[in-house]
Amino acid sequence: MERRGKIISFLLFLCFGCASAFAQVDLTPSDSIPTIPLTTDTLVVDTLSTDSTDAESDETYIHFDEDTLYWGSRTGNVQNLFTRLDQLLTTKQGDLHIVQIGGSHIQAGTMSHRIRKHLLDEYGASPASRGMIFPYSTAANCNNPHDYRVSKDKTFNLIRNVYQNYTFPLGASGIAVWNANEMNSITIKMNDSEHDFTADTIILLGSTRGWPIDPILKEDTIYHFPDHEDTVNGRYYFFFDHPVRDFTLYFPCSQGDTFIVNGILLKNSLPGITYTSIGVNGAQVTSYLRCQNFVRDMKLLQPDLVIFNIGVNDAYGAGFDSIGFKNNYLKLVQKIREANPNCSFIFFSNNDTWKRARKGYYVNPTGPEVKDVMFRLADLTGGAVWDQFSIMGGLKSMETWRRKGLAQKDHVHFTAAGYNLIGDLFYDAFIREIRPNTNDAR
Repeated sequence: MERRGKIISFLLFLCFGCASAFAQVDLTPSDSIPTIPLTTDTLVVDTLSTDSTDAESDETYIHFDEDTLYWGSRTGNVQNLFTRLDQLLTTKQGDLHIVQIGGSHIQAGTMSHRIRKHLLDEYGASPASRGMIFPYSTAANCNNPHDYRVSKDKTFNLIRNVYQNYTFPLGASGIAVWNANEMNSITIKMNDSEHDFTADTIILLGSTRGWPIDPILKEDTIYHFPDHEDTVNGRYYFFFDHPVRDFTLYFPCSQGDTFIVNGILLKNSLPGITYTSIGVNGAQVTSYLRCQNFVRDMKLLQPDLVIFNIGVNDAYGAGFDSIGFKNNYLKLVQKIREANPNCSFIFFSNNDTWKRARKGYYVNPTGPEVKDVMFRLADLTGGAVWDQFSIMGGLKSMETWRRKGLAQKDHVHFTAAGYNLIGDLFYDAFIREIRPNTNDAR
């Protein structure tokens, strides 16, 4: 298949010395993480011819026969979703919102944006809403997806759902930044040269403590107060009669005042696919369960499909409890169904991971156990599984991926090239469910 030939060509290109950009994301609560350069041509190298023998040997560590979606029982919701998506791709009519939730793999933004890019290219029209974003890099040493740029006047304080205790309640984003006692600002600029993301409605998810504060939005040279405030649900609405790409939010705090930012939802009136990625470095399933306003915010997002990438942090420490892990996932699914009873679910199995020891690294044995839980969850929720663990080769495979330049030396995270490859493989499995005869690959 053309898809496999292109991916194999890329892998051989890496073997001959292609340098990969690194996504220095962290499993732990540390936030000392630079961002990943956004490249759309990092992964697939079209110009390299390969020897068939080498291609055969290099194919063995990517198990293409596993690159499919495995269905649980009672998959009516998912089948309806794929029917809707096929109609949307064919007619360019209608809307569909996909939300991907995870830990550091998703906060980095590279893999999720790769999937987003493929879906938008398949749609072949103006992109729909960008969805919810979060200004990660307004906090110190906090990495931001590279398809939008964030700047600030002064550094904000940070709260993540992995903290043992936090001062203010969190929502679906699982993270917040806050400013107190002084004027501060956040500037957002779209940074994707291939897709023109614009908004005619900007919803700031946030709240105040102390004297009520009206955030102010500057677009071009014009300053706007909120057109509507829903302080009960922590939402500030700004409406525009023209497309908005870049803007600045000002938070005029005085002494004793605090403003908390939980996310920014960018919407427009165009039909199409909206793809929101939600990631918090170090997050476990229980991290999102602890977010007080999770359901409230999900009701605003109204996801049609949730792709789960949570599990690496749950299964990394000693004494992994597979039953508790499964039950916590079912609680999270139920919370999303409170927001949209018709939502569908796809579960990623964990990538192979290794643990660090004094004399190097050793394999983490929980991968097969997590994989089994994901298949069980698909049965219990009427969802599907994308078996990343088996696709990359199962136990000990992360070392091979590291040698090929696709994974970092921590044996947990991938390079930018690795994240792009995972995005490509998932997309191929996903699009074949919609159009079974396609051999198209990115």
